[in-house]
Amino acid sequence: MHKNETGSSQIIDWPAARAWPGWVPDAAAHYIRHVEHGLSLRELARLSGCHPSTVLRQVRRLESRRDDPLVDAALRQLGKTTTAKASSAKGDTMAAHSRIDCSQTDDETLDREARRILRRLSESGAVLAVVPDMEKAVVVRDTASGTTQRTAVVDTHIAEALALKEWIACKVPGRIARYHITPAGRAALSQLLAQEESSLQTGTPRGPGMAEAQAPFSAATPDSAPPRKRIRYSANETPLTLLARRRDKEGERFLSDDLVAAGERLREDFEIASMAPRTTQNWDSFLTGGTQGHGAGEGPLASTEARRRVAGALRDLGPGLGDVALRCCCYLEGLEVTEKRMGWSARSGKIVLRIALQRLRRFYDEVQGGDTLIG
Repeated sequence: MHKNETGSSQIIDWPAARAWPGWVPDAAAHYIRHVEHGLSLRELARLSGCHPSTVLRQVRRLESRRDDPLVDAALRQLGKTTTAKASSAKGDTMAAHSRIDCSQTDDETLDREARRILRRLSESGAVLAVVPDMEKAVVVRDTASGTTQRTAVVDTHIAEALALKEWIACKVPGRIARYHITPAGRAALSQLLAQEESSLQTGTPRGPGMAEAQAPFSAATPDSAPPRKRIRYSANETPLTLLARRRDKEGERFLSDDLVAAGERLREDFEIASMAPRTTQNWDSFLTGGTQGHGAGEGPLASTEARRRVAGALRDLGPGLGDVALRCCCYLEGLEVTEKRMGWSARSGKIVLRIALQRLRRFYDEVQGGDTLIG
C-alpha cells in the first residue's frame, strides 16, 4: 500500500503490475516504481529487502543516465508499459504501441541479439551508430584503408536494452550517437558465449532459432540436433581482419576492403539465418562432398532471405572455395586449422580464401546489387 498524488492509500499488486521482462535491471525497476508510480524509497527498500540508501543511489544514478538517449527511451517505454497495463487492469483502454519497444523484448531474444551485436562491437574500431527516431541502428568499423564499413544492423529497441543494462555506453553524443562496448558488456558476452558453448556440447536446446544442427531444414529441431563443438576464436580479431592487414611483396594489402566486405556480408547473413524459430540448416552439407542445399523451411522473412543468400553463395562457390569461405567467414576458423582440415600445404589457405572472396564479391554484385549488408 502507498499514497498516491491525492494522498489516498492505494494497494498495488506488484507481481501482477510488473509488466516488463526479466532482463530489466532491479535499479531500473526501482526507478520506474519511484518516479512513475510514486512508491517511496523506504517502501521500495522494504519490498526488495535492501537499505533505503541503496535504492536512493540507484534512483539518483538512473536519473543522471537519462542524458543518454537510449537509456532515456528505454525508461520512458518501460514506464509507459507499466502505466498502460495498470490502467488496462482497471478497465481503461490501453494505448497501442506505435512500434516494438524494449518492454516487448523477451530474455531469449535479447540474449541472442546481444551475442551477435556485442561480438561485433568487440572487434577493433567498432561502434554502434544510433540516429534519433530511427528503428534501426548499425555497427560500423574502421577499415585498414581508413574507410568505414557497416558490419551489423540491429533494432533500436534492442540497443535500448543493451544500454539500460550498461553493456554499451555512449562514446560520442550528438545527432548520430556512437556507442562502444563496456567492460560489463565484454563480461556479459563471455558469459553468453560460454552458455552457448555449454549448450552445444551437452546438446541442451538453447531455444528457438539458436540450435546449430546437422540436419536439413525439413527435419531438424533443436531437440533432435546433435551437439556440435564450438570453434573458439578471438572476438577482437577474425580471420578476415587479420589477413586484411597483411601486405604482398609489392606492399599492397592482401585483401581489399571490397573483399573483406563480401566476407563480412556472408557472415552477417549466416548469423541472421540462424535466428528463425525452430528452423536449422545443415551448412556442413555445403562443404566438400556435397553442395545440394535443402528447402528454406518456415521462419521470418529476414531469416529466410538470409538463408537463401548463404545457400546461393555457397552453391556458386562450390567445393573447396565454399569450404574455406564457410569455415573462415562464418565459423571464424583460423586459416591454419582450415589448411589442416583440408589437407592443404601451409600458407596456401590465404590464396584460396582470396579467390573465394573474389568469387563471393562477384556473386553479391550480380545477384544482390553489391550492397555490403541487408538491413
